[in-house]
Amino acid sequence: MSPLDALPACRDAVPANGNDYRRPDVIPSRTLLSRLALSCVALAAVALPAAAQPAWPTKPLRFVVPYQPGGIIDAAARVIGPKITESWGQQVIIENKPGGNAIIGMSFVAKAPADGYTWVLATLGDFTVNPTMIKDIPYTIDKSFAPVGIITSIPTVFAVNAASPYKSMADVIADAKKQPGKISYATPGNGAINHIAMESIALNTGTKFQHIPYKGGAPATTAVAAGDVPIGLLAVTAAIPFIKSGKIRLLATATQAKLTQYPELPTLAELGMLKFDGSNWVGMMAPKATPTALVDKMNAELGKILRMPDVVKRLAATGGTPIPGSVADFDKRVKAETAAFREVVTKAKIEAQ
Repeated sequence: MSPLDALPACRDAVPANGNDYRRPDVIPSRTLLSRLALSCVALAAVALPAAAQPAWPTKPLRFVVPYQPGGIIDAAARVIGPKITESWGQQVIIENKPGGNAIIGMSFVAKAPADGYTWVLATLGDFTVNPTMIKDIPYTIDKSFAPVGIITSIPTVFAVNAASPYKSMADVIADAKKQPGKISYATPGNGAINHIAMESIALNTGTKFQHIPYKGGAPATTAVAAGDVPIGLLAVTAAIPFIKSGKIRLLATATQAKLTQYPELPTLAELGMLKFDGSNWVGMMAPKATPTALVDKMNAELGKILRMPDVVKRLAATGGTPIPGSVADFDKRVKAETAAFREVVTKAKIEAQ
C-alpha cells in the first residue's frame, strides 16, 4: 500500500492548485506528490489505533530460577507468578535451571529471545558478586540483561554463640586484633554476600578472621548455635529460632537501616564497619534487548503486587521484605554494589570455589 492509500482522506484528496493526480491527463509535480505523501504518512501514524500494536502477553511467561526448587528465589517466584497470571490472564511457568553457581540458568536467559516471555529471578550474589569473582563468566550483567526490579530483601545479622564472651562488636574486633586470623566465622558459602560483608568488616577494622563456608544458611546458623563456630553473618530468619531458644545472641545488623524487630541493635554501617547494605535480595532481569515498554510494564506490575497485604505476609514468612522500586533505582543499586563488591573481592583476594 502506498502512503497515499494510508487514509481515505488522503486517497481522495485533491490538491488545492487543481492538479488532480487521479486524472490520467494531469501529472502533478514530484515535489507536490512528495509533500502530500509525507503528510498522509504522518496522518496515518496518528490515526492508527493502539489496538494495531501487537498485544502482550499473548502466551505463558517463563520465570527462570537458576537453583533447585525451594529457597528464597523459588519462593519469591511462586508468590509473584500467580498474581501476574491473575492480572494478565497468562500462566507464569517457573523453570528451575540449577548448576554452575547459577551460571547455567543465567546463561539460558541471556541467550533467550528478548520478546518479553523469559525472565530470570536471582539473588544479589548472582547479579553482583559472581561477575566480580568468577573468571570467564559467559555473560556480563550490563550487556546481557535488562534490570527490572528487586522483589524481596532478606536482612543479615551479626550473630555470636550465646556462650561466647562477646557482648558487642567492639569485643569481637578487640579480640580479633589480639589474635589475627584465629577467630572463625560461618557463612552460607564462599562468595555469598555474608562472606563479602565479613571480609569488608575485616578490611575496615584492620582485622583478619578465618572463613568457614557451609553449604547453605541453615547449616551455617546451626554451627554458630552449636558453638562449632563462634560468630557468623546470618540471615535473620534462620537465626530467629536460635535467638528464641537462647543459643544465639545478636550484636548488630548488616542493614543500612535499623531492623524494626530489633531496634536496639546498632547497624554495622553506623559503627563504621560496613559501607554497603549486607542484606541479600532477590531481583528480576530480562534479556538485554527486551523492549523497554515491556520491562516497564513488568516493573509496574511488580510494584502493585509487592504492595498487596497477602504478598507482604507471604514474603515475610520466607524472611523477606518487599522492595518495590523503579527500574532506574534497581539498575543504580546493581552497579553500585558490583563496584563495592569488586573492591572487596580484589583486596581480600576472594576466589570462586
